[in-house]
Amino acid sequence: MATRTVIEIDEEKCDGCGLCANGCHEGALRIIEGKARLVGESLCDGLGACIGECPRGALTTVEREVEAYDERRVIEHILPKGMATIAAHLDHLASHGQDTWYAQALEVLAEKGIAAPKAEPASAIASAAPVPAPRFGVLRQVPADRPTPRVVDNGMSGGCPGSAARSFGPAPAVGPATGSMASRLDHWPIQLHLVNPRAPHFAGAHLLIAADCTAFACGAFHQALLAGRKLVIACPKLDTGKEIYVDKLRALIDDSGVASITLAVMDVPCCGGLRRLLDEAMAGAQRSVPVSTVVVGIEGGSLTWM
Repeated sequence: MATRTVIEIDEEKCDGCGLCANGCHEGALRIIEGKARLVGESLCDGLGACIGECPRGALTTVEREVEAYDERRVIEHILPKGMATIAAHLDHLASHGQDTWYAQALEVLAEKGIAAPKAEPASAIASAAPVPAPRFGVLRQVPADRPTPRVVDNGMSGGCPGSAARSFGPAPAVGPATGSMASRLDHWPIQLHLVNPRAPHFAGAHLLIAADCTAFACGAFHQALLAGRKLVIACPKLDTGKEIYVDKLRALIDDSGVASITLAVMDVPCCGGLRRLLDEAMAGAQRSVPVSTVVVGIEGGSLTWM
């Protein structure tokens, strides 16, 4: 058992304004039936970014003992809140590619004799939408020829612009620099916990699974590794909830039908964990996808293809 900080909502004070959902970077909060609901406890980091957004003082953090994530506990916690909240939770799991937990949730509902509401598939609610204005000022000017981002609100972002899936095309070169300085990233988000593996930009794509440190150690990361590929990043040593990654990678292989996978890892032992997660996902996948591995050296960022 370990003590973890999570958000608690005072429903008497909550007026359903939705500001907290916009401030939740993990998409764990939604406004349902006029009240803020914590529909994704697995994504609540307890840091309280949403607290400052609430004008009613309805949000606080509490400490409680929890084991490893337990879907049964989550369902039993949200069950009294009604079927709308359960449906939102199921949609939240489906949108995150958390198929194992989704199946566990259905098992719990079946045991209790409750007919599970149908979670609308992400592909059915994908739509183009304008990008919300930045809240903290303009960091840099976006070139006029930069394509307008296509934002796919698949229900997993909780209204948070930082978690909404989007495709926007690679950026042109910055200032007087040559094209070698251009970013090759053309979609968002990229952190594996946040990505929707069924987002349209992953369909049939060449996938790059990169350990977090590779982009910093490899100066040519964008040109040598990212160009022409769709990116997800993860740290096999420091990330929590890595069991989610297996489901997401499997969904990328089977549901999105990625054409190939390039695995970029550092030349350190802990990065072997990322290969093991990919191997587990591939062992349970219905499709076979070619995989190549590139090892980034910790001294000078040399690349070794395997």
